[in-house]
Amino acid sequence: MISQRHRPVAYAVAAIVGIWLLAVAGYHLALSLKLTPEKVRAYEESVDFARLSAADREKALQKLAAMLNGLALEERRKVWGDIMARWFAAMTEAEKGKFLEATMPTGFKQMLGAFEALPPERRQKTIENTLKNLRDSQGQMQAGRPPKSSQNPGTNQPVLSPELQDKITTIGLKSYYTQSSPETRAELAPVLEEMQKVMELNRRNNGP
Repeated sequence: MISQRHRPVAYAVAAIVGIWLLAVAGYHLALSLKLTPEKVRAYEESVDFARLSAADREKALQKLAAMLNGLALEERRKVWGDIMARWFAAMTEAEKGKFLEATMPTGFKQMLGAFEALPPERRQKTIENTLKNLRDSQGQMQAGRPPKSSQNPGTNQPVLSPELQDKITTIGLKSYYTQSSPETRAELAPVLEEMQKVMELNRRNNGP
């Protein structure tokens, strides 16, 4: 029997232990629920999107968009090519537009406007830094990828031709993006996401 004098101490200890156990359980639950590129890819591969009914297609797209939005930028790139190859190709034009809008990163539209306001020389420098970062990132991803990857070759390697770079530098990214087809916007997505990061870093280092 716990004496009346020691009972408050025992209750306090029990409460602390209970809180600690809840915290540990919560931590492990969070780990199990944490989204990873592998989980997104497993879901993407488990669904035959082209065979779904219209209602099920909408639900599947909402779930996939939510999963993508839960990944970090580098993680999104690991699965974007697979999604473009299997799901995006089977989407209607309306579905493509909704999916791109749903997976657009926060601040993306503001970034387009900010790029538009840059003088041509700064636009060009931003594009060069963006492409350099992407090449470095892709090199790292390729180095860590198994020899027989399930990914389609080239799907994760966005390229801006010199002609396209000149066009974006001249007319502005926002104008080009808004006039492009869903397919072009999807191909540009990794480039624009990296560009957003580059511009944010430049803003922090150099000010507006």
